[in-house]
Amino acid sequence: MKIVSYNVNGLRSAVSKGLLDWVAEAAPDVLCLQEIKASREAMDVSGFEKLGYQAYLHPAQKPGYSGVATFTKVAPKAVIHGCGQSCYDDEGRVLRLDFEDVSVLNTYMPSGTSGPERQAFKVEWLHFFRRYVAQLRADGSTPPLLIGGDFNCCQTAIDLHNPKANQNSPGYTPEERQWFKDFLNDGLVDTFRHHHGEATGHYSWWSYRAGSRKRNVGWRLDHWLADAALQPRLAGAGLLPDVVHSDHCPAWVEVQ
Repeated sequence: MKIVSYNVNGLRSAVSKGLLDWVAEAAPDVLCLQEIKASREAMDVSGFEKLGYQAYLHPAQKPGYSGVATFTKVAPKAVIHGCGQSCYDDEGRVLRLDFEDVSVLNTYMPSGTSGPERQAFKVEWLHFFRRYVAQLRADGSTPPLLIGGDFNCCQTAIDLHNPKANQNSPGYTPEERQWFKDFLNDGLVDTFRHHHGEATGHYSWWSYRAGSRKRNVGWRLDHWLADAALQPRLAGAGLLPDVVHSDHCPAWVEVQ
């Protein structure tokens, strides 16, 4: 099963830039999108359905903001919209699809870049999300988790171009780095690092300013984390920086 995560920074905008043509060519079994920025009523998913996908949406209540969507060619056993906390579910942060032997959790984490209040909200979310995932992993009815999406966090200095200048920037604060370390230590595998080791210069987001993408001045904010039980089944993982419909690029993982 090949699974792709992609923050499209507005689904309708990405479709207008040729997203559907790329999906038809790449043909992932499951496609997890973040920051769809459209309500259920305003979104036309017929293009995905023509490609053989079932569509599941969890938009934000606020128009033109946040939201996640998952498109799958494999029929899920269960679909769970949200995480049970209205302050996060109103923003469309989590959508989970359970398949026979894996649970794909699509998440769009807060960025914290708009000011101290939202950064505090983000930190609260991170700690909630860690507890939420721990509860899911402890629940014997949930298959092993594969957690993908825009985490809006980097783990270590090799995950962004200029770590020294961003020591306290949202996405790379000491508290966020410690959270990521603790989260992985709970029994999760960073699928990218599992396959690529300490390779540098691999990013999934670039600012629109100053030709950042062309110069590869970026951050690795988009991740696939796997339950340690899935590690023997991880056939590959990577980023697709040459795919351009957004300020992010797709992140993919393949599970046997």
